[in-house]
Amino acid sequence: MNDGNDMPILDDAAELARHAAKMAKKKAARDRMMAQKTDGKGLVIVHTGAGKGKSSSGFGMILRCIAHGMPCAVVQFIKGAWDTGERRLIEGNFGDLCEFHAMGEGFTWETQDKARDISAAKAGWEKAKALIRDPGIRFVLLDEINIALRYDYLDIAEVLAFLRDEKPPMTHVCLTGRNAKEELIEMADLVTEMTLVKHPFRSGIKGQPGVEF
Repeated sequence: MNDGNDMPILDDAAELARHAAKMAKKKAARDRMMAQKTDGKGLVIVHTGAGKGKSSSGFGMILRCIAHGMPCAVVQFIKGAWDTGERRLIEGNFGDLCEFHAMGEGFTWETQDKARDISAAKAGWEKAKALIRDPGIRFVLLDEINIALRYDYLDIAEVLAFLRDEKPPMTHVCLTGRNAKEELIEMADLVTEMTLVKHPFRSGIKGQPGVEF
């Protein structure tokens, strides 16, 4: 005897079957796509845009490398004078896996010395090149280098040529900072633009430990 309660059960079963068939189709398509991918390569990665999170994302990748036992390195082009949480963490706990080089001397409006800023940027770039050339280092984060490139403290053509011709094939390099040069964006394998929607600084709230540094 059908008391009218069977229909929802049948409907649920049919929906589950449709969902399973849909997911199986997606998995087959995904498997075909993944079968065509290469084993991997060293990527040139760019984090840019007006929104917060460019350096934070770069340091997230550094922590992933550390977790995988992959030797890595950081070169900071602007925030050298800052006592940041990431610097404390890495130098205090993971110095054997990650080199940390704070080469900058602060934001340009703080130093107010263009020659000094250019000298610091060039020193940072020389250190970066040495780290990238080292075949034992798998990932190099060039934090805020895009600012140095934006102000032409470094020659974009030289940076691009080095990344193209001298970066080891399996080394990842991540370049962060606002206003990434179009030439760099064109060359990069992975580009993410952080979009500013809302920021507490505009409401009079200063940068705070754990959020900004």
